[in-house]
Amino acid sequence: MAYINSLKDLVLDHVFGSVDYTPLTTWYIGLSTTTPTDAGTNITEPASGAYARVSQTNNQTNFPDATNGVKNNGSVITFPKATASWGTVTHFVMYDAATVGNAFAWGALTASKTIDTDDTPSFAIGDITITSATA
Repeated sequence: MAYINSLKDLVLDHVFGSVDYTPLTTWYIGLSTTTPTDAGTNITEPASGAYARVSQTNNQTNFPDATNGVKNNGSVITFPKATASWGTVTHFVMYDAATVGNAFAWGALTASKTIDTDDTPSFAIGDITITSATA
């Protein structure tokens, strides 16, 4: 998983006394058919077919305590059933809003997946791995 530069800055400022960081109450997980950049650009979410980001309350049930610098999703994350093709998704992105908003982190899927009509994409428990931020 990679962190968008703005999140790296927030973490550094928080750890080194510049500002307090208030964690988000909800994360929104999206999919991308392109490889995001650390600047938060080059994200292409599906634009039709009932696609929507999935909300996850930011708590210990959905994101259990980290172990050795690694945190995983603690619950299944299920997207809406596709009513049209979403294309071939290659990455997931974590946002602070259901639409628009700011991207905070992204990661590559283990294998790209073509989402066709009637597919219901999901991440099983432990499928999303979040590691310690690096600059």
